[in-house]
Amino acid sequence: MSPSSIAPAPPRTPPLSPHRLPRRVARGPREGARAALLLSPTFIVLALVIAYPLISAVYQSLFSAQAGLDADGFVVEGETFVGLGNYLSIFAGSDSARFYNAFWNTTFFTVVSVGLETVIGVGFAVAMNRAFRGRGFLRAAILIPWAIPTAVSALLWRWIFQSNGVANALLNQQVLWTAEGLQAQIAVIIAEVWKTAPFIGLLVLAGMQLIPEEVYEAAKLDGANAWKQFFSITLPLVKPALLVAVLFRLLDALRMFDLPFVLIGPRKSSVETLSILAWDESNQLQYGMASAFAIILLVYVALIAFVFVRLLGADVFGDADKRTEKLARRARAGGAAPKESVR
Repeated sequence: MSPSSIAPAPPRTPPLSPHRLPRRVARGPREGARAALLLSPTFIVLALVIAYPLISAVYQSLFSAQAGLDADGFVVEGETFVGLGNYLSIFAGSDSARFYNAFWNTTFFTVVSVGLETVIGVGFAVAMNRAFRGRGFLRAAILIPWAIPTAVSALLWRWIFQSNGVANALLNQQVLWTAEGLQAQIAVIIAEVWKTAPFIGLLVLAGMQLIPEEVYEAAKLDGANAWKQFFSITLPLVKPALLVAVLFRLLDALRMFDLPFVLIGPRKSSVETLSILAWDESNQLQYGMASAFAIILLVYVALIAFVFVRLLGADVFGDADKRTEKLARRARAGGAAPKESVR
């Protein structure tokens, strides 16, 4: 074969240099104005339902309702600017004992109930993820407590915990569940765990269904038993979904109000939470003190959310993949360009 009959090799396109990557087309001011116009209804709604109530609560917490007599001896009622006086009264004043009791109850209910819900919810997820006959019925039955409104479930458990209710009949004892004491706290925790454990189970189940079955088959070939598969494969892979579920439940439990309010009742020191305390102050027309309690609860909830998002790595905004892709792009840009292979 003559050299002239050999077809020349097609030219290879040189690899794109990391420094010559295509840049995004700059958006003009007209597109930015259009985007702002389209987002303006959302910003207006957020300002009305979030920003304005928050600013109003902070402003209201700087005042205190007081009553006195004027120069003519008539009763004069109104609000007086006290600055940080409400906060000082909460932490070191006449209302400090009640506040610390409510703060302790809120933290106690949150830690115990969310801890139990996490263990039971993961168990629900493992049970619902297995393939067996009647799995659809089991999933529906587990999710029924989560679908029931909280006030309705509180009335249901109040009927169960009556002096002649089902709980005392099973225990064959007369326990005053809805009175003051530890038994009231146990009743609140049982009702809370029964209602909200399926929520964690549902989110964990969604994360478990994304795990490829080949991973478990490879683990079985390596001789891993069920417990080792759970702790080495299932739990690490569902950790992002589990952290988000626990975070949502923590934020919800810290604002607990309706369940202990309906199940046990208001002004019960053993189950009084910060939300109930704020409601009671507003019911007494002490709006400044109620706003101060609400602001403190807001700061507490925000602190818990910050710890979870920053320290524990809860992927609340769903940007973990974006961060990984960004780091990969930086690594590729910092490395050398790939060399052409020699044929």
